[in-house]
Amino acid sequence: MNKRINKVVIVGGGTAGWMAAASLAKLLGKTINITLIESDDIPTVGVGEATIPTLVTHHELLGINEQEFMARVNATFKLGISFENWRDVDEDYIHSFGFTGRDCWAAGFQHFWLKGRKLGIAKEFGDYCSELVAAKEEKFAVMPKLGLNYAYHMDAGLYAQFLREIAEKHGAIRQEGKVVEVGLNGESGYIENVKLESGKVIEGDLFIDCSGFQGLLIEKTLHSGYDDWSHWLPCDSAVAMQTEAVAEPIPYTRSIARDAGWQWRIPLQSRVGNGMVFCSRYKSDDDAIQMLTDNVEGKPLNDPRVIKFRTGTRRKHWNKNCIAMGLSSGFIEPLESTSIHFIQRSITRLMQMFPFDGIRQPDVEEFNTQMDNEMTHTRDFIILHYHVTNRTDTPFWRFCKSMDIPDSLKHRIELFKQTGRVFKNPTELFGENSWTQVMLGQGLMPEQYHPIVNMMSDEELKVFLDTIEERVAKQLQNMPKHNDFIQHYCRSA
Repeated sequence: MNKRINKVVIVGGGTAGWMAAASLAKLLGKTINITLIESDDIPTVGVGEATIPTLVTHHELLGINEQEFMARVNATFKLGISFENWRDVDEDYIHSFGFTGRDCWAAGFQHFWLKGRKLGIAKEFGDYCSELVAAKEEKFAVMPKLGLNYAYHMDAGLYAQFLREIAEKHGAIRQEGKVVEVGLNGESGYIENVKLESGKVIEGDLFIDCSGFQGLLIEKTLHSGYDDWSHWLPCDSAVAMQTEAVAEPIPYTRSIARDAGWQWRIPLQSRVGNGMVFCSRYKSDDDAIQMLTDNVEGKPLNDPRVIKFRTGTRRKHWNKNCIAMGLSSGFIEPLESTSIHFIQRSITRLMQMFPFDGIRQPDVEEFNTQMDNEMTHTRDFIILHYHVTNRTDTPFWRFCKSMDIPDSLKHRIELFKQTGRVFKNPTELFGENSWTQVMLGQGLMPEQYHPIVNMMSDEELKVFLDTIEERVAKQLQNMPKHNDFIQHYCRSA
């Protein structure tokens, strides 16, 4: 257990494997040797083309030039997600990355907005958020001051190639091959080596499992267990395809609810990523493919590909000397684009607790606790979209509306419904503003607002709301169109 960690072996490539290799090689590479094993015969899922703002921070840590990165991976900017038909058919809202209005020490902005709405002096909630208004107006710019919170839409395959160059530049070694056998220590049960189809044996001190849904090391070898969340998140299938772009890219992802799931549209510079997430109990693969192909724009660039999954989380993300990252660690469906974020968080946590002088159980337990907490909070946030809805038009939506939900989510919903209050847990990804935007967007309206709002007169409240709206308008006044900025800033070759 206390053996010094010199050799790190990453099993699997794709976004997870190369993100781990690039990060460890760039930031810790002088003290460890990194080998990534990747088989040319095993395709990656490669669907995750939408991200959240935490990736911007991770790129800063790695010293990545944003303009070069975006041009290389055919990227566009993302200010949020448009949820269409979720609250009800033909109703939509945007969950943006920004902060709405101004909070006070005792109450969030939603309380001021609620009173303003009651008095008839408040605009739509999103009109007080720069990122949301910019998304609707299809504007964007990177500005050092008064900038927007943003993320990216990108080509996942090109991103893995981009990260591979960084990893290999800083000493990581790629080993082509397929793992056919895993060697364990007879006493400790730790992984000692992996054997490739070629017969080559690669030894390691620490192993990172990026083998995707199969969990080759973390599950098939170490039997770490899996908590199934499909009774709360019933979608278990996806079909994906790419199409030619027929319009300028918009700065947000589109999530369009359908009869038994939802469809995504992710605009890149030269093409569009499309897909359908659905529940196989209510829709067949063939029907999902047909629905997707009937609802895309532009010429298809590939055949639709069906992907099967089971929502849930690994019971141990770090088990013995193996750490699962990416799909091998669990999967919360891609509704809020969190998959790459969880890879990033796993990498960051590993570097914070890296066992240079040997693996210690308190580190393992802390890592697992933090991962479990963050995934559980995110799970609740995703369930919220399905459960709080006015839709009863199909069996799928009737199930979602009536299904039992975790007690932790029940509490959040009732707290907001009865008091308008939202509190962020320190270990969770989505903050108060995200919860507020989605709960209001899904049709959950609080019964009251915080009495501290009454310290303002009605006229003062109107000035307060108008001033915020004017500030948003001023910030966006001279901002270029999203596509114009891309052409100037990071146009792909």
